[in-house]
Amino acid sequence: MNNLVNKKCVPCEGGIDPLRREDFEQYLDQVKDWKVLDDKELEREFTFKNFNQALEFVNKVGKIAEEEGHHPDFWIHHWKNVRLNLTTHAIGGLSINDFVMASKIDVI
Repeated sequence: MNNLVNKKCVPCEGGIDPLRREDFEQYLDQVKDWKVLDDKELEREFTFKNFNQALEFVNKVGKIAEEEGHHPDFWIHHWKNVRLNLTTHAIGGLSINDFVMASKIDVI
């Protein structure tokens, strides 16, 4: 199996089906700390020492998202926690791009 972190996100304009669990189970070992929500979304919570570190992290994620053309939803809450959600909006569920982004975010 190819390492997800070495892949690039491919633009998705829709017209394809989202991955089913049997399709994406092969990637779960590479994004162990992420939860799969309703087989349509990946979610992970990060906790930092302070707001500044949380904001720096969000900015690093933003840089990767721009490079990959695949953008997570994120929330900074309780001043030091960041929740990220990944889904491919154009298809209403998960694509390989979500797993690629999750693996790249994990490297941060």
